[in-house]
Amino acid sequence: MSRFLYGIDFGTSNSALSIYDQEKQALLTTISIPSLLYFPDDQDPKKKTRYFTGQDAIEGYLQSGMKGRFMKSIKRVLPRSSFVETKIHTEMFNASDLVTLLLKELKKRADTVTGVDVKRVVMGRPVNFDDYNKAMDDLAQRRLLKAAQNAGFEEIRFQYEPIAAAFTYERVVQKPERVLVADFGGGTTDFTLVELNPERRHSKDRQKDIRATGGIYIGGDSFDAAFMWEKGTPYFGRGVEYESMPGKILTVPRVFFDNICSWESMNFYNSQKAQLDLKKYYSYSKENPKLKNLITLTEHNLGYSIFQSIEKTKIELSTQKNSIFEFSTLDIALSENISLEEYQAIISKDVAKIDRYLTTFLETHGIKQGEIDSLFLTGGSSLVRSIQDIFTTKFPGIPIKSEDNFISVAKGLAYSGYLFE
Repeated sequence: MSRFLYGIDFGTSNSALSIYDQEKQALLTTISIPSLLYFPDDQDPKKKTRYFTGQDAIEGYLQSGMKGRFMKSIKRVLPRSSFVETKIHTEMFNASDLVTLLLKELKKRADTVTGVDVKRVVMGRPVNFDDYNKAMDDLAQRRLLKAAQNAGFEEIRFQYEPIAAAFTYERVVQKPERVLVADFGGGTTDFTLVELNPERRHSKDRQKDIRATGGIYIGGDSFDAAFMWEKGTPYFGRGVEYESMPGKILTVPRVFFDNICSWESMNFYNSQKAQLDLKKYYSYSKENPKLKNLITLTEHNLGYSIFQSIEKTKIELSTQKNSIFEFSTLDIALSENISLEEYQAIISKDVAKIDRYLTTFLETHGIKQGEIDSLFLTGGSSLVRSIQDIFTTKFPGIPIKSEDNFISVAKGLAYSGYLFE
């Protein structure tokens, strides 16, 4: 048996792999890549479909003039039974196939470090892939399991992501602590109440230390989608009217704008039919320039670029009171000042759902504020000001801790070797 164990956090926005040396009982290193795939247009019909992952996907996509298939937030299609497969070049790819490509890249990089073809892995998973739908949740885990097998792993265990984050925090605690862990991912927000103890770090059975777990299907992508709806879609034709027949004025269907607010929809939105429909409405609207923006956005696969602008605004507003949301490429140009108060209003519905869920979670499991010694927040959206406000308001006086927001889960998964016992 290899002395190495991998912990993989396959995330909506970023994926990370931590290498654990079981002989030395120490973490070796952590490798992280953006959860991105890019399939260029210039494929050889006689060869397997060529693709790029992570940062290489971004560079290849930009260098090609943003032509080809660029995919992000693939994790969000895992629980979707409606997604069966998609054709790229001459090959069909199902959900597991797409995830496999990213896991293979992580494994290849890690095996280069260890010098061993490691077969043992602890895969992270959210508490709920989808809100309270067991069939969809089971489907997502089966697909993730198949992807791990396809990537070359043979011994596979699953661990809840917030529990993994707790085990990372346990490495720095000096005394026993009862910790409420909140993991804010791109697709989900998960909570765990766990008993941490530095003397139990290498224990074979940690199940009894886990007091409660729960999660809700809202995350950073939800905030970005709400922002795109409020501040992006007006520039791309939301509310534009067209003449369906002489004297009959209608509004361009909402579905076009719902789709550009969702990464998993935008990934598959540049079909010939969708483009023909858009051009029809563009003509009927007397060539409204906002609909021309929408055609340009979808035809040239500019979704990644505009969501990067949204992400930049979100990050800036975690430390500043104002930010400029701007996007300028090809014939699209938008620039708007966004205040912190305005941003908080845009995401307020999703933040309120997280707040209500947390209250329900505490009540359901009979958790009193006095039972919690500390709070551990991880994930990129944990830095959002409205999220921070939930915890300072609900748990006054309880210290809030955090680690690296993008690799703490992967490290904790690598510390979860007890699952193989």
